[in-house]
Amino acid sequence: MKSDYQGIWVFAEQENGKLHPTVLELLAKSKELQKHNGEKITAVLLGADVSALADTLFSYGADAVLLCENEALRSYSARPYQKALTQLSEKYRPSIILYGATPLGRDLAPRVMVSLDTGLTADAIDLGFDEDGVFYQTTPGYGGKILAHIVILERRPQMATVHAQICSPIEPIADASGELIVEKLNIEPDGDYEVLETRSAEKSGESLAEAKVVVAGGRGVKTEEDLAMLRELADLLGGQLASSRPLVDNGMLPHDRQIGQSGATVSPDLMLNIAISGSVQYQLGMQKAKCIVAINQSEDAPIYDIAHIGAVTDYKKLVPALIAKIKARKQ
Repeated sequence: MKSDYQGIWVFAEQENGKLHPTVLELLAKSKELQKHNGEKITAVLLGADVSALADTLFSYGADAVLLCENEALRSYSARPYQKALTQLSEKYRPSIILYGATPLGRDLAPRVMVSLDTGLTADAIDLGFDEDGVFYQTTPGYGGKILAHIVILERRPQMATVHAQICSPIEPIADASGELIVEKLNIEPDGDYEVLETRSAEKSGESLAEAKVVVAGGRGVKTEEDLAMLRELADLLGGQLASSRPLVDNGMLPHDRQIGQSGATVSPDLMLNIAISGSVQYQLGMQKAKCIVAINQSEDAPIYDIAHIGAVTDYKKLVPALIAKIKARKQ
């Protein structure tokens, strides 16, 4: 029965003993959900030698931490993690399980969905309860043309992978404590493959997530010369060059420069969008910027719906003028 399932679970994704930033965001969102259903928030922590992370999880809003340490869980491996989370879910029966929409979360959540014979919403951009008290997950559909509100009425737990930065972490509470639940599971390593080495991906520049100024180009940027002009503007502003998906798809920029639902999420002080129409997927990656500027020839471009400042003009005329003005001021 659905009434047998209680509690909000947050999968506490970690790597080498460091929590992924989305975990703290999900805990904050869970606090909002808790105001409606009053259910306990539990962070589920899988790994090896990760017990010290429990204090951090308590300080950011977890009422309880469900800790399962096993050598087979030291590094992420799909089948051991799937088995561990499935066994824990079957024992404790949470009502809701939330994962970050990270590469790991997107791999693990569907596997657990199959194991538990339940539903899963992918890349949710909002979570809440409707007027009837039904838990819903909102996600873009049909290329961002609509927003779908998805509910899982019959199956439990209700699960979703959640896009980054839909909620800011709460201020950590010093000396916070909670219930630490330690589980010992018989989980074996996956014998079909072995991780020999892990290396961080090479980045093409400083992290976009930490940039205070971002200059992004879109489909209207057609040549390397135009892209170089945007790069010069970004350099003059002390910022980072980025793009929407088309420039990555055509090979003009690497994927780590892409902003949007399938790319990076940024929240700079200044976000300058050049020749970008502004689909829902793109807006998800930059809508929390403090000042959003748009330059586009089409006055109907969706980016103007969220822009604080807009210029309906050809960027090839405006950007050189901006560059000249900035250089003059620096002299």
